[in-house]
Amino acid sequence: MSSSKVQNTPNRAAFDVRSAQDLRTQFQKDPNQGLKAAAQQFETLFLQMVLKSMRDATPQDGMLQSDSSRFYTGLLDQQMAQNLASQGGGIGFAKLIEQQLGRQMGASVDASSLASPANAAGNPLPLAASDGRHLQHTPVLGTLPTSAAYAPIASPAVKTATTTDAPGSAQAFVDRVWPHAVEASRSTGIPPQFVVAHAALESAWGRSEIRKVDGSSSFNLFGVKAGKNWTGSTVEATTTEYIDGQAHQTVERFRAYGSYEEAFRDYANLLRSNSRYSGVIGSQDGTEFARRLQQAGYATDPMYADKLSRIINGPTLRQALIG
Repeated sequence: MSSSKVQNTPNRAAFDVRSAQDLRTQFQKDPNQGLKAAAQQFETLFLQMVLKSMRDATPQDGMLQSDSSRFYTGLLDQQMAQNLASQGGGIGFAKLIEQQLGRQMGASVDASSLASPANAAGNPLPLAASDGRHLQHTPVLGTLPTSAAYAPIASPAVKTATTTDAPGSAQAFVDRVWPHAVEASRSTGIPPQFVVAHAALESAWGRSEIRKVDGSSSFNLFGVKAGKNWTGSTVEATTTEYIDGQAHQTVERFRAYGSYEEAFRDYANLLRSNSRYSGVIGSQDGTEFARRLQQAGYATDPMYADKLSRIINGPTLRQALIG
């Protein structure tokens, strides 16, 4: 993984998959500059959402519209959002975030950089509340969403993951799979953090991996089943399937791999080669990515998209990516 310094400039491609790791390295070397870079990335994401909303409000059923055109339009919007956020101080949102997080982290950020941001007219932009509560994140309570609790046959059941014990292992999980998620991203156009989130959902952050009878890992983090055309190794495990909205425990055959690298490569190939996932390829919005996966029939859980979206947009993944 790259250790280069974070550079949110127009000269760097917005879809550069090294940015998350670079941001983590930046925080380790210089927390103040890392905070500034993270705030600018948040502003970039906000602007990207604005551009996407504008695109969605425009009819897109013309002769020139296709999955490929939408994919490249998404990349263009990413780059435009990055350029807007990095030139001329952006729109001021990054300053607000930097100020609030600087207080929470106790960072000794330079006072001049934390001055009240100004709008286009040069007037200060006030905080919505004196303590910036609108910028604070409220953690989600309850059970961490997982598509199914996998357990090998004739083996003890695996404990269900919860938000209280997920953060401790999330960091190690992300460190373990990130390079493979980056490779999958390069071949699918799906941001690597979405790929990591998908693996986290299916495996409960790696604690509920599908295992063989001898207890060894199948390295199948995505719950990919072994269909009739699969000629590789397999493993049987109990899983939860939903029929007419009702959960049922069943025994299914799953693909087994020799490494995580092989598993992520097969996952990317599955999405690329199966036409029903054509709408998933190149997805740049986390919620939309989750929704399209469910619509394509990736899982039978009626709440699958909601669970995946909560991981993608949740604090556990963000904190693990930052390190």
